[in-house]
Amino acid sequence: MTQEQWNAVDRYVTDLLVPADEALTAALAASDAAGLPAINVAPNQGKMLHLLARIQGARTVLEIGTLGGYSTIWLARALPEEGRLISLEYSPDHAEVARANLAHAGLDKIAEVRVGPALETLPKLVKEPGAGPFDLVFIDADKQNNAHYVEWALKLTRPGSLIIVDNAIRGGGVVDADRADPAIAGTRAMYELVGREQRLEATAVQTVGTKGWDGFLLARVVA
Repeated sequence: MTQEQWNAVDRYVTDLLVPADEALTAALAASDAAGLPAINVAPNQGKMLHLLARIQGARTVLEIGTLGGYSTIWLARALPEEGRLISLEYSPDHAEVARANLAHAGLDKIAEVRVGPALETLPKLVKEPGAGPFDLVFIDADKQNNAHYVEWALKLTRPGSLIIVDNAIRGGGVVDADRADPAIAGTRAMYELVGREQRLEATAVQTVGTKGWDGFLLARVVA
């Protein structure tokens, strides 16, 4: 299999199952115009997040890593009118783009973007009255801190909540303990944490497509 074939399959699936959407297309265009890196989830992956949130019956979502708000739109659209999504973004410039994209999509009353290092904003969120527990947490930020983000996610969820970690395969790099790559080391630390954490049941799935060879981890809080 080649990258060209992976791309073709993604296009086929997306054309049939993920119809063109003005707000999502505009969000990608605005992100590109602002110079944001094109590391957002693919359309079919965004639809998967949306469906998982719908299946979960989520009313509250926490997202760690906003970028331009593309995945935020997918997740926020899965929530009821009175639902709430909080997205944490390190970069003020990225947050500005995301907020504009969410407003354009009509989701600025449901979705809120908070700026700052997530390891500083998460402790504040834990102490904030009414902030949690969240029904679903989507982690897609700096990979070296993945284990820390899962630890904080456990403080902000309840039994039955879902935790999804993106980019959990790293082109197969997760099997290489000797790779001098903080993103791989952080992802391996996340797997080790989840593997020994009795409050979680989890699995991970490899994916190929327009985003190359990667995958995600899916965990359910059980206690």
